[in-house]
Amino acid sequence: MIFDFDKARTAMVEQQIRPWEVLDPRVLETLRSVRREEFVPVAHRKLAFSDLALPLPHGQQMMRPVVEGRMLQALALGVDESALEIGTGSGFIAACLGHLGHEVLSVEIFPDLAEAAAARLARLGFSNVRVLERDALKDFDPGRRFDAIAVTGAVAQLPARFLDWLAPGGRLFVVEGRPPAMEAVLYVREAESAVRRESLFETELPYLIGAEPEPLFRL
Repeated sequence: MIFDFDKARTAMVEQQIRPWEVLDPRVLETLRSVRREEFVPVAHRKLAFSDLALPLPHGQQMMRPVVEGRMLQALALGVDESALEIGTGSGFIAACLGHLGHEVLSVEIFPDLAEAAAARLARLGFSNVRVLERDALKDFDPGRRFDAIAVTGAVAQLPARFLDWLAPGGRLFVVEGRPPAMEAVLYVREAESAVRRESLFETELPYLIGAEPEPLFRL
């Protein structure tokens, strides 16, 4: 029996993502159109549309589809806007941002993930997405600002440098905190010196390399 990826992708959107309060029509269309199965490791491809986080090399993971949908909706990327992704992973979120916006720069700390994602995005025709092998916490400086920033790994505390890359009016999505009290947060730069923080929902993600919390010591 041939697996119907198109039917499964539509069911994911209608039965998982939309009921999780993702109602932005552009985001829903993006998640119907971008072939998520192309970004999932072959061994897990039939699980591409399940309500699961899927494993990637180096202990990384693809987020649950519902979290991806909420993130894309919160970022509200316009067709003429630019986005920065911190943590390319498989390249799926970069592809979605590329579908929604004008240009995307994605940075990935692991060379093999960066190389594979760049090749995958090029093969699928995402010419407005660029992938760089960089450590966003150490050796990366984009030299510019972005309208949206997607941080696809958790942080114990948001690095100030991430906000420095956010343009006026820009939005940054990140998961902060320590399990089991981690929360998805949206930061909005309302003015040059004013940033608003909005708590969105509770979830858990693996930490960005170098953004883990300090160990808890117990006597």
